[in-house]
Amino acid sequence: MADGKESVYSKYRSPLTSRYASKEMAYCFSEDKKFSTWRRLWLYLAKAEKELGQNISAEQIAEMEANLENIDYDLAAEEERKRRHDVMAHVHTFGVCCPKAAPIIHLGATSCYVGDNTDLIVMRDAFDIILPKLARCIQRLANFADEYKSLPTLGFTHYQPAQLTTVGKRACLWISDLLMDLRNVTRARDDLRFRGVKGTTGTQASFLSLFDGDHGKVERLDELVTEMAGFKLTYIVTGQTYSRKVDLDCLAALSSLGASVHKICTDIRLLANRKEIEEPFEKDQIGSSAMPYKRNPMRSERCCSLARHLMTLVSGAQQTASVQWLERTLDDSANRRIILAEGFLTADIVLSTLQNVFEGLVVYPKVINRHIMQELPFMATENVIMAMVKAGESRQECHEKMRVLSYEAGAQVKEHGRDNDLVARIKECDYFAPIHDHLGDLLDAKTFIGRAPEQVTKFLEIEARPALQPFHAQLHGKSEIDV
Repeated sequence: MADGKESVYSKYRSPLTSRYASKEMAYCFSEDKKFSTWRRLWLYLAKAEKELGQNISAEQIAEMEANLENIDYDLAAEEERKRRHDVMAHVHTFGVCCPKAAPIIHLGATSCYVGDNTDLIVMRDAFDIILPKLARCIQRLANFADEYKSLPTLGFTHYQPAQLTTVGKRACLWISDLLMDLRNVTRARDDLRFRGVKGTTGTQASFLSLFDGDHGKVERLDELVTEMAGFKLTYIVTGQTYSRKVDLDCLAALSSLGASVHKICTDIRLLANRKEIEEPFEKDQIGSSAMPYKRNPMRSERCCSLARHLMTLVSGAQQTASVQWLERTLDDSANRRIILAEGFLTADIVLSTLQNVFEGLVVYPKVINRHIMQELPFMATENVIMAMVKAGESRQECHEKMRVLSYEAGAQVKEHGRDNDLVARIKECDYFAPIHDHLGDLLDAKTFIGRAPEQVTKFLEIEARPALQPFHAQLHGKSEIDV
C-alpha cells in the first residue's frame, strides 16, 4: 500500500470465497443475504402480528417491504460500535429508512428470532445448492460405470493385485458411497425446521403478553411466520436458540460426504499413478514447473485437500452442541459463524470439482490390459491345471510343474524387472502340449470378472437411476472450474 490506500488485497480473504466456491454458495453466506433475511423476518413478524390484530398499518408494512435491500452498512457498523449489539444495530438501521414502521420492528422478538431463523433459512438454501451438484456427480459417474462395466481391470486388496474386477464395477463402489451421502444430506435438509417465534428462553412469554394471554393467537403467530419463511414445521420446544444438535446433524452429513470424496479421489490418484485412469488435463496445463512431462491429478488432490478440511468441521459442531448450558450460552456464536459457512462452502467446491473430474475421466484400456497380463498368468494357474486334468493328466504332477514354472516366471519379474513370461514357459513346455491351443481361452480376462457387468447393470437400474429422479430437471450443465 505505497499510497496508503486500502485495497482488496490488504486484508485476509477466505480462499473458500475468493478462490473456490460458486457465486451461488458465496452469496448464500454473504452479509447481503444475512441482513436482507433479517429484514424479511421482521416483515413476516409484522405481517403476522397485523393479521392477528396488532395495531400495525398497511403503510408500515409497505415501508418495510420497500426497504428490504436498502441496507446502510456504514450506519449499521457505527450503531454496532455504539450499542455492542449487532441485532439492535440493524433494528435501528432498518428503522432509519422505515421511520413509520420503526416503532413496530422486532415487536416482541429476541435476537435469536432473526439470528437463528436466518441460519436455518441459509442452511436450507445451501442444501438446495449442494444436492443437485451431488446428484450430477452420481449421474456422471453412473454413465461412466455403464460404459466400462465390462472392461476387466486388476482388483486390489491391501493395495496388492487381487482377482479381476471391472472399471465400471469399481466406479459403482464409489457411487454406492455417494448414494449414501445423497440420502444423508437429503434427510438433513428435510429434517430442518423453523425456530419460529419463541421468545427469550423459548417460552413465548413476550408474545403471550403482546396478545393479552391468548394462547391460540401466539400459536397462530408461530405458524404464520413459519409458513411465510417457507417451512412446513417449527421446533415446538427450544431454548433461547434451536438445539445446536441441528448444526451437528447437518455438518455430520457434510463431513461424511467429505470422507466419500476423499476416498474416491484417492483411488483416482492411485490409478493415475498406474496410468490406467486420468482426470481431465487442459491443453496448456502445466503439471510441474521443473518436470514438463508430469500430468499431476491436481483436481483430485484439491478434492482431497478440501475434503480433509470438511471432515474436521464436525468436531466443532459436536463440541458446541455438548457445552450449551441450559437454555443457551453465547460461546456458540463465533464458532458457528465459521464452521457452518465453511462446511457448506467447502462441500460446494468439492462437488463442483468432483463433477468436473467425472465429466472428463480418461481410461487407458491397453495400459490396464498390460497390467492384467503381468498378473493374470499366475491367477490362471488353477484353470490350466483343471484343463490338464480334463486332458487326462495327474493333478499333483501338473501342480508341481506349474509351481516350478511360476517360480521361474516370478523370479524374472522380481529379480530382473522383466515381464511375466509364464505363458511363454507353458507354451515351451511339452508337458502342457494338450492345452497349448486353448491357452488364449484360459487366459481371457473376461472369464475372470465374474458377474461384475451384470452387477453394474442391476445396481444402476435399481439403486442409482431411481435416486436421481427427484433431480431429473437439474442434471444438465457441465462443471467448469479454474485449475
